[in-house]
Parts: sequence; C-alpha cells; structure tokens
Amino acid sequence: MPGDEAPLAAYLVGLLQRAGLEAALVETPRGASRVGRAAAWGMLRGTGERPPLVLLSHLDTVPVDAERWHEDPFAGIERDGYVIGRGAQDAKGVAVIQLLALLELARREQPLARDVIFLATPDEESGGRNGAGWLVREHRSLLRGARFLLTEGGGVLHRPRGAPTWQVAVTEKSPCWLRITAKGPPGHSSVPSGADAVPRLLDALAAFRQLKDDVRVVPSVQRMFATLAPASPAADRRAFADLRRSLARDPAFRQRFLAQPAYAALVRDTTSLTVLEGGARTNVLPAEAAAHVDARLLPGSTCSDFATRVRQRVRAPGVAVETLLSFRSAASPIDSPLYRAVASVAQRRDPAAVVVPRVNAGFTDAHWFREIGIEAYGFVPRWHELGESRGVHGPNERISIENLERGIETLVEIVEELDRQDTT
Repeated sequence: MPGDEAPLAAYLVGLLQRAGLEAALVETPRGASRVGRAAAWGMLRGTGERPPLVLLSHLDTVPVDAERWHEDPFAGIERDGYVIGRGAQDAKGVAVIQLLALLELARREQPLARDVIFLATPDEESGGRNGAGWLVREHRSLLRGARFLLTEGGGVLHRPRGAPTWQVAVTEKSPCWLRITAKGPPGHSSVPSGADAVPRLLDALAAFRQLKDDVRVVPSVQRMFATLAPASPAADRRAFADLRRSLARDPAFRQRFLAQPAYAALVRDTTSLTVLEGGARTNVLPAEAAAHVDARLLPGSTCSDFATRVRQRVRAPGVAVETLLSFRSAASPIDSPLYRAVASVAQRRDPAAVVVPRVNAGFTDAHWFREIGIEAYGFVPRWHELGESRGVHGPNERISIENLERGIETLVEIVEELDRQDTT
C-alpha cells in the first residue's frame, strides 16, 4: 500500500538475485509506515575500467482519489495495450524499464566497461530526505564512486508540428515548501473573539496572494528554448531563439507564451496553496489554523529569501511562517559522455529528433546526487504526445506496453553507447 514500499523493494531484489546479480534490500527510516520502508539496490558488474552508472527510480506514489478512477488504481490492470495504475508513469514504470534493461544487459556476452547500479527508493514524493537523500548520507558506499546517473524528469515528446524532442533534464526548479500558521484563542464558536485563528489565517493568505514575481529568463531556460527553436512551430522559432529579448519586446508573443502554464512556470517563481488545516467541528474555534504553500523557485532564487518575503507580507499578530522543505537547484553539464550518448542514440533512432537540455518545473531526486558531484540527468526513453502525461498525480495514470518495451530497448542502447562515448 502507499507508503509501505518494503514488500515491493523486496520483490525487486528477489528478481535481481534470481537473475544472478548482486542485490540487497536497504531499510530506510520508517516514518509513519505500518509495513516498512526500504530501497532496492542491485548491481551488474562490468570490467571496472570506467566509473559506474546509477539507474534511479522511486517506489512511492502520491495518494489516489479512487472514485475518479475507471479501474482499481493499485491493481495494475492491462487494457487496450496499456498498463493502468498509480505509478505507471511516476515512477514504478521507470523502475520496470530500468530493471528489465539491466537484466537484458546481464545477458550480453561482452561485459560493460562500468558497473551499472539499480536503485529504487522510497519517499521521493515527500522530498526524498528519507529515501535517496538518506542513502546518499548514510550509505554512499552503495554508489561505488559512480560518475553518472539516469532518473525520471525527461523523455521523448512528439509535437503536433515540428520534430520530436528528446528532452534530457539537466536542472530543475527548487522547492520551497512553507507552512503559514495563525493562532487564536480557542473556545465556543458562538462567542468569536475577533482574533480567531481561521480569520487570521484567511487575512494572511489574502496578503500572501498579493505577492507577484516578475518574469525572468535564467540562462538554463534561455538555452533550453534556443535549442528547442528549430523544432518549434514557425510562429515561435525566432522568439524561442532569444526568449529573453522576445518576452521583453514582443507583447503578443509574451501574452501567448505566458498563457501556457508549463511555459510560464519556467520564467517565474511559482506558488500554490495546497493544504488548509483548521477546526475539527463547526461549533469549535480552533487554537490554530494553517496553510501549506508549495513554491518552486528558478535557479538563482533561494528559499530563505522567498520565506523572508512571505513573512514580511503576512506579518501580523499570531501569524508565523516555517519552512518544511527546501534545497538549492544544481545542474549537470551538457558536454558529458552520458548526454552525448543520449544524443547519439536519438540521432540513430530518429534522425529528425532534437535533443533539448530541459529545465524541470518540478523536482526529482536527481539533486541529491548532483550535490555530491554525480552528473545526473532526467531521462527515461518513453514516447509521449502533448498532454499524455496528464495522468501523473491524477486519475487513470497509464503507460502503453509498447512504450515500456521500446523504453527497455532504448535504455540498453544508451548504456552501451555510454561506453563508446566515455573514453576518459
């Protein structure tokens, strides 16, 4: 069940061991889990001439609203060529592609020049501190001095017009999760005090919503759209080639660009109110009410600065702001053997493809590894049409069996190509 990943981790370890690979179950902090939390670790040994590659996925999922699903979200139903269920894309489907690619590589007669490490962790959806972050802190030896890592965050996008784009995530916006709390005198709701917690919170949130962030194009986003320009519709090519200038000088393009939420999120720090906490009964004034804010900050912004702005904006008696999660954005280079390996496979499989260094509006566990010097990239070879990933974190999440099969074949090709590209 969600949050109790240990049985799934044990199952994956068993598959690896039955294939003759080194594998281990790594228990991680339990938290509120009733069954237990754990990561699956496995390794295909190579010759050791090159530093290892890590294939990273995560086993946890977000909760579901089962009433909105057409199928049992945890049954893994196969229907009409698709696997339907929570985690099909995010990220149990990633784990399946990476695991089966590793088993396919293990069947090859010629060993790779490097070890390939399989790592499937819990807790990514909650920030990863008790999953990938904990493993980096407490069990770094499992990484065996790895230089490269592949995880979620990118894939192949078919566009209605223009060439397909192989989007390889090299960096991402950083999270700044805040909790705004308002306190007031508890008591019977028939006698309001005028300083009650819920009205105080509502006033604070009204002030918070007045925060405005200017449009700004950071270098990594400028590079992303410049690379994307040749594969874009003709109306946008020139504007994408110099996004900063176009947003500043072309009002019609600016309006059209910012009307697309996925684009707008890459040129602003964004905020979403996601959780409200208040009283438990209609006739009781709670002593405390709170709201959670999910802010995503562009590279160069810091959570401490953002939290200071929020505190200044909502400053009032009984109101406080605390930080729940934050980390800085980090980036991986595009002039690297692994990035070149993806580009080389893209050219072979689809000569018209454009390989794009993507900036993710969301975050993944990649940052834990970038912070210790590993070149981490978000790329899983899966092919999607625009809008096809809508089921991620929503109802009826699914992935096609063809996508899974094609992803396994392509990932094997990328890993083998890395040996040819990495001559250091």
